[in-house]
Amino acid sequence: MKLVVINPNSTASMTDKIVEAARAVACPGTEVEGRTAHGAPASIEGHFDEVMCAAHLLREVQEAEGQGADAIVVACFDDPAIGACREVATGPVLGICEAGVKAASMIATSFSIGTTLPRSVPVIEELVRRYGLDHQCRRVRSAEIPVLALEQPGSDARARVRAEILRAIEEDRCEAVLLGCAGMADLTEWLSAECGIPVIDGVTAATTFAEALVRAGLRTSKIGAYAHPIQK
Repeated sequence: MKLVVINPNSTASMTDKIVEAARAVACPGTEVEGRTAHGAPASIEGHFDEVMCAAHLLREVQEAEGQGADAIVVACFDDPAIGACREVATGPVLGICEAGVKAASMIATSFSIGTTLPRSVPVIEELVRRYGLDHQCRRVRSAEIPVLALEQPGSDARARVRAEILRAIEEDRCEAVLLGCAGMADLTEWLSAECGIPVIDGVTAATTFAEALVRAGLRTSKIGAYAHPIQK
């Protein structure tokens, strides 16, 4: 099985971190290939960045599809252009927010989400509503850190994320926490040990769900909304 994990921003170091997280949970025999959306913004922090990354992301999806990808993971918690990605792909395409919230709903009756900047909070809240899990999501919280701070040695990003999760446990009384940024993927094990409740990373959730869909012989429906784009 060939699984392609695409980072929709242009920061290659983040791609490396994401791919490492995916490979750590992939089944033996699954080839995990990472791709970076070169030309996209360095980070995706808001609606403008989502639009600006879309064409570059779709190019990577089409190339991955042409090179035999069985499934694709779009590794940004905003799930940018996910519908368009599914139109151009035949195998499953998973966004890490959708995979993460659905994983959380299956292991806990309530969860909170910890993300980066405050401007990401309403975007994620809308996604949770779209996925039908707002009744289980206690709160979307911001650690008030830029995405790229997660890539900077010596920043206090890790400590801020940990502090926000501890506040979520105390104030939200949630049973699990979902990390609301692909750039947090390498913090999952440490945060789980530090905080004492399940801490979920959307990259690893999407990786394992994508493998399961492929093994079940399921592909993206091409009747209706995810039909191939009309040639013009």
